[in-house]
Amino acid sequence: MIPIVSVVGKSNVGKTTLLEKLIPEIKRRGYRVATVKHDAHSFEIDQPGKDTWRHRQAGSDLVVISSKDKLALIRRVHEEVSLTDIANMITDVDIILTEGYKRGPAPKIEVSRRALSSELLCTAQELVAIVADQRFDLPVPQFSLDDVAGIADLLEARFLGKKP
Repeated sequence: MIPIVSVVGKSNVGKTTLLEKLIPEIKRRGYRVATVKHDAHSFEIDQPGKDTWRHRQAGSDLVVISSKDKLALIRRVHEEVSLTDIANMITDVDIILTEGYKRGPAPKIEVSRRALSSELLCTAQELVAIVADQRFDLPVPQFSLDDVAGIADLLEARFLGKKP
């Protein structure tokens, strides 16, 4: 099973920014990374009037668009697909990092900024790390917002094992 780690936190704390820094650090170490973004709202990747949108509007339950360098799959669902089921669709990677899924089953890295809150969303038992500009009195590894190498070291030790 591919390990999954969810990056969670309140809105605008820097989850995406952390992932933008963390992904290339993990890739530099020789690992393959998949990401899954959880959207608590509804999202639309099709542009109205475009071919895939028109296919979906016509009733297609599954639409795939493919080119020489990208592939996207759009599946109509009647309820949210679980993170476990999504992970089961992913192959050929060493780790899956999610943005969101704060109530999901995966271990979590919580991002926090003092300016937004002094409270965490998760319990110590759910967390593998805290990334923040403040300290919390919890028995969990804590990193500054810029310590991407330290976070990657933790992920490598806990979930990946060092590459030779």
